[in-house]
Amino acid sequence: MHIAEGFLPPAHAIGWTVAAAPFVVHGARAVVKEVREHPESTLLLGAAGAFTFVLSAIKLPSVTGSSSHPTGTGAGAILFRPPVMALLGTVVLLFQALLLAHGGLTTLGANAFSMAVVGPWTGYAAYRLTRRLGSGLLGGVFAGMAVADLATYVTTALQLALAFPDAESGFAGAAGKFLGVFAVTQVPLAIGEGLLGVLLFRVLTTSARPELERLGVLPPRPEGPSPPRSPVGEREGRR
Repeated sequence: MHIAEGFLPPAHAIGWTVAAAPFVVHGARAVVKEVREHPESTLLLGAAGAFTFVLSAIKLPSVTGSSSHPTGTGAGAILFRPPVMALLGTVVLLFQALLLAHGGLTTLGANAFSMAVVGPWTGYAAYRLTRRLGSGLLGGVFAGMAVADLATYVTTALQLALAFPDAESGFAGAAGKFLGVFAVTQVPLAIGEGLLGVLLFRVLTTSARPELERLGVLPPRPEGPSPPRSPVGEREGRR
């Protein structure tokens, strides 16, 4: 869903950059605060960024001027909340534009708005809603990551429809066409990303449980009762 370099009209490219900028600045502050208050989070932050980079670099040809791919932003949003992913997702998009010619610099704002802003926020909302409805962690993760992926694709389709409305049916007709073409590849990708998220968090619950508890993803383990003291120990304590 990265829109290619130079594909958007200049006014649209500037407009989406202006729209995404406040979220990215807020995200930078959130990352700095997280690292200052919890330096031990640095490794997990880097892993969230790397996860997004790898998944979103797997692209399948789709609508002219764009592509379909997983996003990976839902995982970071669940772990660190959406503002953090606004910065991490934008950094990922910047490096992909510079190193992989995936996306572009002039379309960075539009791509960041769809993948680093809308995707994480809607995915996190789906995660929270699913958890409140009684789902366990893994069910919430599946919903959050799948919805983050789908929301990104819907936003990109609407961005393209705004830039290139249909000659007869206008914005609505173009949006329907873009959404329809994207859906062929993006819906299966979203389901696959949700399943991958379930596997990822199953590993994290065993290998990084203290961090998940600190971040509020998992509740703290209840402390067991203290073992009874032996009479010998009590006598020695009195002495």
